[in-house]
Amino acid sequence: MNTNKEKLRAQVKSRFYYVFWGAATIAVVFGQFYVGSGYRLLHEDMRELLNKVDGIILHSDHTDVGVF
Repeated sequence: MNTNKEKLRAQVKSRFYYVFWGAATIAVVFGQFYVGSGYRLLHEDMRELLNKVDGIILHSDHTDVGVF
């Protein structure tokens, strides 16, 4: 009788173990997507800013900045 109780307890632990690690894995994967999408937005904003700065530098009059 004692052997059956130990087997049942081990099965409950292993089920919880797999549920826990499955949830942890899903959380990490979705976290990576979240961070990756943030970096993608940052990259797009930086490219837009650099393109604006390049446009200003390329089309500015050199006398405005003191370069002769």
